[in-house]
Amino acid sequence: MKWLAYRYWRMRGWSFHGEFPDIPKMIAIGAPHTTNWDFVLYLAALHHYRVRATFIGKHTLFRWPFGWFFRWFGGIPVDRSKSGGIVGEVARAFENTERMILVMAPEGTRNSAAYWKTGFVKIAEAADVPVVLASVDFETRQLTIGPTIEYQDDIVEFMDHVRAFYDDKQGLYPEKKGPVWLAEEIRL
Repeated sequence: MKWLAYRYWRMRGWSFHGEFPDIPKMIAIGAPHTTNWDFVLYLAALHHYRVRATFIGKHTLFRWPFGWFFRWFGGIPVDRSKSGGIVGEVARAFENTERMILVMAPEGTRNSAAYWKTGFVKIAEAADVPVVLASVDFETRQLTIGPTIEYQDDIVEFMDHVRAFYDDKQGLYPEKKGPVWLAEEIRL
């Protein structure tokens, strides 16, 4: 399936840039997230880079008839309506394995949001793993694996690096790209 996704996007003129760092554990965030096609693009990237990744997704994706499909690709269902526990669970999963790439879409939706979800930062801090930035750019037809950033207790400095990377990237539906801010920054 990953191979098929890769072939499809290559035939459509897409190219893949950058490299995953040679480290055993990381969170890779992908943005902008404006369409379900982003998932298929990231499947193609997993084939291109020869990596196995895990992702957390809305629990409704894991229902019949496609639940098996998303689990097979490393999916872990989460119920976002239930508060707490997810950060600790994922941090423990990192602790209990030798290798893990967790892929997340920090926007938390395909529609424009006022700010990004903070889960990726909280998990990175709790699990003490770096964050790798990845982007899709439908304007240039490029999927890019960008810089690796360590969270060092300064949310604004951290997010300044994130904003700089995603500033010029365009999703399939540019009007659905929200600002690259966390709620914590807005309150500062």
